Parts: sequence; structure tokens; C-alpha cells
Amino acid sequence: MTEVVVGALADFPPGTHRVVRANGREIGVFNIAGALYGLPNICPHQTGPLCEGARTTGTLAADADSQWAPRWVMEDEVIVCPWHGLEYHVPTGQCLAYPEITLRRYPVIVRDGEVVVTVGGRRR
Repeated sequence: MTEVVVGALADFPPGTHRVVRANGREIGVFNIAGALYGLPNICPHQTGPLCEGARTTGTLAADADSQWAPRWVMEDEVIVCPWHGLEYHVPTGQCLAYPEITLRRYPVIVRDGEVVVTVGGRRR
């Protein structure tokens, strides 16, 4: 495992995300209410640039708990692939349309005011 400094914490204010390069990978680093998350910048559907979506949003859900009435959920926790609109829950990496798809998540921490992403071995 390799730790890579990808910027200062000030570069990732709450409610924003950026695509960074870490050890040969493009990773979207998201700040959701002060918690940092890392996802690959690739949508499994057709390899679209997932983390280049304009901003995080929420999504509509309807289930038995709401008597099937649509309601807005996961506010500011969903990224939408700009190519075909698939939605992913950033904190879990879960695809909302296809629950069997879960994205790899990269650990992101803050150390001495710097944002650090942990990635595996070097990609070729």
C-alpha cells in the first residue's frame, strides 16, 4: 500500500470533490459534511469519467417505509456519471440502480493539514 499526498485540506472544502492522480490512478476525492471519501474515476458501465460529474446530489427513493411515495434521500452523497446517469452513493461506493455493483473505495485521511489517499501497488 502506498500513501499519496493529493493536496491541502483547504483544496477540498465541504460539499466539493476533485479528481486527483495517485500512484497512476485517477481518484475522485469527495468532502461530504467534513468526511473524506475516495472513489475511482471510472464508471463500470462503459468506463465513463464517473467523478467528473458536476457535483454531488441526492436521489429519489420510494419504498414500503414511505408507502411508495417518492422522497428525496442521501442529500449531497450521490455522484452521477456524466455519460449515462448511473448514480453511486459516495460513502459506500454502491451503485443505486444495480446493487450488485460496488466501487472500490480508497482510504482518505488528513495528516498535518494535507489530504492523503492510500492506494495499492503501482498500476502499469
